[in-house]
Amino acid sequence: MPFPEFDPVLVHLGPIAIRWYALAYVAGILLGWRYAVGLVKNARLWALRGAPATVDQIDDLILWVTIGVIVGGRLGHVLFYTPQLVWTDPLEIFKTWHGGMSFHGGALGVLIALVVFAWRNGVDMLRLGDVAAACTPIGLFFGRIANFINGELWGRPTTVPWGIIFPGAGPEPRHPSQLYEAALEGVALFLLLRWSTHLRKDLNRRGVVMGLFIAGYGVIRTSLENVREPDSYMPNFPFGLTMGMMLSIPMILVGAWMVWRGLNEPLPAEPAIATGVQQKQLGADEPA
Repeated sequence: MPFPEFDPVLVHLGPIAIRWYALAYVAGILLGWRYAVGLVKNARLWALRGAPATVDQIDDLILWVTIGVIVGGRLGHVLFYTPQLVWTDPLEIFKTWHGGMSFHGGALGVLIALVVFAWRNGVDMLRLGDVAAACTPIGLFFGRIANFINGELWGRPTTVPWGIIFPGAGPEPRHPSQLYEAALEGVALFLLLRWSTHLRKDLNRRGVVMGLFIAGYGVIRTSLENVREPDSYMPNFPFGLTMGMMLSIPMILVGAWMVWRGLNEPLPAEPAIATGVQQKQLGADEPA
């Protein structure tokens, strides 16, 4: 199956090129922000503890998260995949428009942003992380779709009928691994976390939703690395491992521990009672 003729640039506005990849970041951040606002305003999800932050604090947090995603994603790609840039071409590190972003680096950037924001605002970092984790698959979905449109991060050669011949990847049909990731990291993981937040009401348990996201992403990414083509400039690691696997396997362990810890932490004996100010901020049972 030939690769569809996508133009990675949506529109040119004079010297400015609006790219699908940039729009994916914008869409993921904006939709994630609105979803987070809906979560904290839905009082039914916080019956035992109350929401960890106000709407105004979530509005402030989005800037911190955006910086964490961009800075962490770029530095993570450099440190994990192209460390030679540090001494061969350090200025290239700042040229984000040339591509090269790492999910694991972006995740670490967001984690640091959450820790600092929680400390400065006196809120519970684990519970704030639960809100952020519930929104993250939205951005992952749009990011993987943008990877497919760009014809990058393709899969390994395959004989399946839906294999795609990607430009620059040789004549063999390859797994459209970007679409697999969009479906699993984006849609499936979002539905799993939605089940956790809305049906199990796990937002009342500190760190469970965050741990479920971390472990779930680790399992999905580790599995899909078997059909995703490793970057050509990466060395051959022992036991068939890839850099993505080595960064994701610890996530499974950390996430599983967070879920176990949160499920075993005692819940408050009495339901949370919101103050008048909190009720005004949170709204009344707004769906998210």
